Formats: sequence, structure tokens, C-alpha cells
Amino acid sequence: SEHFALDLQKTDEDGESLFLVLRKSLDRETIPVHRLVLTATDGGRPSLTGTMELVISVVDANDNAPQFNQSVYKVQLPENAERGTLVIKLNATDLDEGSNSNIYYSLQILSPQEGKDVFGLERNSGEIRLTGDLDFEEVSLYRLQVDATDKGTPSLSGHCKVVLEVLDVNDNAPEVWVTSLSVPVPEDASVGTVVALLSVSDRDSGANGRVRCWVWPAAPFGLEATFAGSYSLVLREALDRERVSEYEVEVRAEDGGAPALGARRGLRVPVSDVNDNAPLFAQAVYTVLARENNAAGAELARLWARDPDEAGNGRVSYSVWEGAAGGVGAAAGSGWRAASSYVSFEVRAVDAGEPPLCGNATVQLFVLDENDNAPALLPPAGSAPEAGAVAAEAASSSSSSSLVGPVSGSGTVWAWAAWGAPAGQVVAKIRAVDADSGYNAWLRYELWEPRAKGPFRVGLYSGEVSTARPLDEADGARHTLLIVVRDHGEPARSATATLSVSLLEANEAALAAGSSASSSGSGSRSALGVDVGGAAASAATNVWLVVAICAVSSLFLLALVLYGASRWAPRAAVLSGPGPTTLVCASEVGSWSYSQRHSRSLCVADGAAKSDLMVFSPNFPPPPPGAAPKDTQPEPSALLHT
Repeated sequence: SEHFALDLQKTDEDGESLFLVLRKSLDRETIPVHRLVLTATDGGRPSLTGTMELVISVVDANDNAPQFNQSVYKVQLPENAERGTLVIKLNATDLDEGSNSNIYYSLQILSPQEGKDVFGLERNSGEIRLTGDLDFEEVSLYRLQVDATDKGTPSLSGHCKVVLEVLDVNDNAPEVWVTSLSVPVPEDASVGTVVALLSVSDRDSGANGRVRCWVWPAAPFGLEATFAGSYSLVLREALDRERVSEYEVEVRAEDGGAPALGARRGLRVPVSDVNDNAPLFAQAVYTVLARENNAAGAELARLWARDPDEAGNGRVSYSVWEGAAGGVGAAAGSGWRAASSYVSFEVRAVDAGEPPLCGNATVQLFVLDENDNAPALLPPAGSAPEAGAVAAEAASSSSSSSLVGPVSGSGTVWAWAAWGAPAGQVVAKIRAVDADSGYNAWLRYELWEPRAKGPFRVGLYSGEVSTARPLDEADGARHTLLIVVRDHGEPARSATATLSVSLLEANEAALAAGSSASSSGSGSRSALGVDVGGAAASAATNVWLVVAICAVSSLFLLALVLYGASRWAPRAAVLSGPGPTTLVCASEVGSWSYSQRHSRSLCVADGAAKSDLMVFSPNFPPPPPGAAPKDTQPEPSALLHT
């Protein structure tokens, strides 16, 4: 045997001694039992032998440390693994026996140190289980060391490493932060203005950490990526504070996991006002009706202009811009008068913005007439103005005034009529005018005295005094008529005229009419408001009217004939020829232009050419070769005559 050898020793005392000597170390794990046969041979002849079997059992010594199958174990677990989940079961072997082969395990955390609360090791079985929660975003890789130790003396141990990779699970939603916010945003901000800066991240990895972002609603803002994980909220459309004064914007983010997780971040973006709206009246033109003679300061109309801007930009002040007759919205001075029945002015509304904006409205003020003017009697046609003034002396009595109401004045006028005049013959005409308008100026004439049925009557609306029946000698030589001129106002106003009619023979009446016509300046004939003439005067007027119409018609026909003759009569030729380009003006305020090739000068008879009239001719073909243009003076007979 290679492990044992015999050692024979001889001494005097003991004689020979035989020793079995170990030549090579034993290994129980290799040969636990050695079987040897010891043979002893004597020196005789024949020699005799004796044998002996030696059984040597190798006693175990703790010379083998526990060993794992692998030096490094790699394990993967999802981060959402529950507590108690088996990570790995380790098994170490020890070639020794007995207590030397009994193994127990211990766990050491290499990195990170926080993992000591996450894992637990079963001492005898070598099972590693989760005792805490995994979080990929916190620790994605754990390195563990497990020791296997026997119970020998001295104890020996072996170790291995366990590398645990935590697998990501989409358990984290994206996160959105607002890093900068510029509000309020002016409503005149240009497209592309940056409103806010945003940061978006997802703690997951891979597809679970890829995030897409958008804005809801899509208008008027949008997102622009600046660099990884950063976005700018920019203005995509023009703003109008008057339409939307504040926006609720929501930035939405969603990752690429399955199922996808999302996040939202709300932003409130107020819009600041800019003075971009002018005050606006509800109507461009206002029609206002106001009565005359109203008190100064009385309200005529109330105008209101709307400015949708806010604060000072929407604060409106009013002023009369032009054409006003007093204060704004109220009568000024001593009140409106009928002398101006229509007033137009412009009201301007100006806001307090910078720069200020204004709006205009036109006010058309119609002054309503009041019956504040009594009828005024006029002198007869053809009489001098001062005649009426002489006749308009204050001769009205208090009794007559009380009968007819307000009286502006009265006078006595004279008229003549012939005995035997037929019924309906006009004796005189009362003329009156009322400074009011409309219904207040509509006059009617009434015969106030005599009340009894007499030989004269008055036209209700014409004012003509005519015979009611044929005149005879029984009617008396003189008649005094009191005529009242009354308007239709409320209350009615009136004036009175006294007409004295003398009855004469036919030849005397004609002489009286002639003398009164020749002396129109005297007060007796041109008394207030009377127009005396008979049928003869009316007939003469009609004759002259017919003559005037015929004369005007004849002149019109003659003008037509002359125009036709001048229009269609043959015209004399006008000399023309090439000439220098002439700068002419189409009109006094027209644009300057150049004639293309030719110009003509027109003159009347033998007079000098008119420099203020130029006539252009079409382009002539070029002259034949060799033909030189000549400057010729047109003969007088060739000039255009008009």
C-alpha cells in the first residue's frame, strides 16, 4: 500500500519490533477503509508463513469546507412580487461526515445595505424569501452573500453570491410639474408666446417610462418639447379677453406601459385686458323727438355706449363732437325753438385706455312744434310792406278779443263791390300766415260778424271774401265784416281782420279799383291782409300766364332745332400730321399723360389756336421711305368752324 509501510526495529531488550508506519496522509473521503494483509515468513526450509489482515478505518476529520454548486447565482424577480416569495433555495455539500457535515447558512448583504430588511434566509434549509417590498425605482439590483458553515471543530465554511435583478413593472404614473408660469397673458400676445415651462417624468423604465404629453383643450395653447422631459406651453392662437377671460388648461401625460398609466396637471391662465375695443353705441343713428320751448337742462335723450374692455379701458366718457346746439342730452340756453326744427350732432364716446379709442353716434333731433304763434295777417299781393304795417295798428277791442281767443293784431281794410254783382264774385282775399308748422299752421277763416245771413261769405280755407248772392240796393251802401283767422292748434290761436265793403255803381267801382291799383303805397288800399281784384284782374293774370308758357315752349323748340343742326352739319377737315410729343393734362386735377404720335390744335374762325383744348388722333402708319414730313400751315378754309 502506498499509504502504509512496515518498520522493523531490533533492540537488545525487546528484540525485534514491527511497526506499521503511515507513509502518506489519509483521506477518508477518498478511501474510508484500508484493508491490509500482513504476511510473516520464517527462514526455514521450506519457509513457513503466517498472514494477518489488518483493517484500518480512517476516522473523519473536519478537513472539508461546505461547497455550493455555483459560486454566483443570478435571480430575477418582478418588483411587484409579494412578501414571502421564494427567491432561491441554496444547497451546499460537505464531504465530511457526522457533525462535520452538518451545515447551517447565513446571509450577508453586500449592496445595498438597505436590503437587509428585504430578504430573509432560512438557516437550515438555505431558502431565501422576500420579507420586504421590492421597488425597481429605488433599487434595481441586489448583491447577496450566503455562507454555509459546518459544525466541525474547528468549523469550516463556504460561500456564494446571489445577484437579484429586480424587473420593472408599470406601477408608476407619469408626473407633471410646472417649473415656470407667466400669467396673466395679455390678450394681444403674439402666437408662440411661452406661457409656462413644464417638466414630465416617469420613474419606470423602457416602454413603461416613455411618456407622451398633450394639452386639453387643444386650442388656443399647445405643447412644444424643448429637451428630454421638458415642455413649453405656448400660445397657438390669438386671444380675446372679451370672449374668454380665463382658460382652464389641462396638461395630460400617458406612459407606454400595459395598461397605460396617466397623469394630469391643471393650469389656470387668466387673460389680461388690452384696450382693443372702442366704445360701441347700440345704434349708429338715434332719432330724438323734443318739444320746443322746453326748459333749459331738460333731458332730451339718454345714450349709452358699451365697451367690453375692463377697468380704465372700459370706462367711457361722452362729449358732443360737432353740430350740437347745446349740452349733451339736455336742452341748453333758453330751450329749443321752432326756428330750428331739425338739429343733427355727433356724440363721441371715449374710453380711458392707452391709447384711447372712441366710438361715434349721430343724434338726429327733431323739434316738435307747439302752437305758440298766432296767425299773422299779411299785406295784399303787390302792396308795399309798410302799407301792411300801417294797417296793422292796434284797433282790436277787448270784446272782440274775448270772442275769438288770443288775437295777435287787427286792422280795417277797404274793398268795393258793384251793385248787381253776381253770386260768387270775389270781393277781397284775406291773407295770413302762421309761424308754426303742421296742424298748428293750418288756418281756417270764419265770418264772425255779422252773425245774421248777409250778402257776403268767406272761404273756409282760402280766405276769399265773395258775394253770397246777387247784390241789390236793399243791401245798403256799406258793410263791415269781422273775419277771424284761426289755426288748428291746441289751444287754438287766432287773429281778426275788419273788412269794410262799399257798394258802388259799376263805373264808380271800376274807377275806384283803378285808383287803388295805381296807389299801392297808400294805407287805405293796401290794408292788412286784403287782396282786392275782381274777375278782370284774375282774367288778366291768366292771359299773361298763357303767354309766358307759350314763350318758354317756343324757346325750347328753337334750342332743339339749333342743336340738331349743329350736331349733324358736315364738319370741315382738320389738318393733322406727325408732330412732337406734347405733354397735356386731361383735367385741372387730372393726371399727366403723353400723346402717342400726333396732336391737333382746334381754333375758331381766324382766331388764335386755343391752348386749353387738345384732341388726340389714332396712330398713323409710318410714312413711306424717303418722304420727309413737312411743317405746313393749314389754310383758313381748312380750319374747323363752329
